[in-house]
Amino acid sequence: MRAPMILLAVGLVAPALRAQPAVERCGLRIPASERQGYVGLPTGDSWCPLLADPKAIRSFVSYQRTIGERDSLSTIGSVGVGDQFGLARWGGSTRGNGVQLSLEGAVFAQFDLDSESFDLLNADYLVGLPLTIRRDAFAMRLRVYHQSSHLGDEFLLRSDHPERVNLSFEAAEALVSVDGPLRVYGGGEFLFHRSPTALQKFVAHAGAELRRATPLLNLGQTIGGVRPVLAVDLKAAQEQDWDPAVSARAGLEFERTRGADPPSRRWSLMLESYRGPSPYGQFFRQKIQYVGIGMHFPL
Repeated sequence: MRAPMILLAVGLVAPALRAQPAVERCGLRIPASERQGYVGLPTGDSWCPLLADPKAIRSFVSYQRTIGERDSLSTIGSVGVGDQFGLARWGGSTRGNGVQLSLEGAVFAQFDLDSESFDLLNADYLVGLPLTIRRDAFAMRLRVYHQSSHLGDEFLLRSDHPERVNLSFEAAEALVSVDGPLRVYGGGEFLFHRSPTALQKFVAHAGAELRRATPLLNLGQTIGGVRPVLAVDLKAAQEQDWDPAVSARAGLEFERTRGADPPSRRWSLMLESYRGPSPYGQFFRQKIQYVGIGMHFPL
C-alpha cells in the first residue's frame, strides 16, 4: 500500500508548486457566465470536495478488507450516495470566487460481503446546510449538519451483534482551506445536540492533498485527462480521547472534458487505507484498520 503512494507522490511534488488559476486548482465546477452578483440555484460550488474524508458528501463504491487477528478478518462493501443542491450564490469578479449557500445530503452504508446475503451492517444518514466562501486560493466552509446512524436489520438478527446505540447528533463545522496543486486544510466541529447525551462535543479535522497541476496522460475525448492524486485526512475526536483517525487515498483522477462551460465532473479510482476509530456510526467506539480500492464521484 505504501509503495504506490510514494510513487504517486514523486510524480506530484515537482509540479505541485506551479501557480494555477483558482478555478483549476481542484476542479471547481463554476460556469464562466456566473461571475459576479447574485445567482439563484447555481451550478457547482466555491468549495473543493475533500478527497480522503470518509464522510465527504459524494457518491462512491468501495471494496475494503479489514486488518486484524485472523479470526476477525472481514470484507466490507462500502457505498455512498450523495448530492448537493445550490440555493444561492453571490459571485466575485474572478471565476470561482464568491459565497454560496447549499443544501446537501448523503447515505453511507456498509455491507458484510462475507455473509450469504451481503448483510447491511450500518447506515449513516447525513443532511447539511453548508455556506462556502472563496477568495482566490483561500476557501472556507461553515456548515450545520445532522447525522443519524442505524444497524442493519439482518445484522441485528445475529446472536453476536453489538448493542445498538441511538446515535444521532447535530454539529456546527468550520474548515479553512488553502488550495492549489498542494492543498492543506484544517478546522473542527462542535456537536451541539447529541444522543446519547454522554457523547463528547469536540472534533478536530485537518488534511492535505496533492493533485498534479496538469494531466499526466491524455486519453482522448472519450476518457480525457488522467492525473495522479494523493490525499491524507486526519480527524481526532474528544470522544476517542483525541486518538486520530488517519484516512489515506492515492490513485488516478479522470476528467472527460477540459475547457467546457461548466467544467465536467471528475471521477477517481483510488487505493484506500484507514486506521483509527471506526467512521461507521454504530461502531464509533471500536477501532478499525482496513485497506481497499474504490471508485469515487465527487460533487
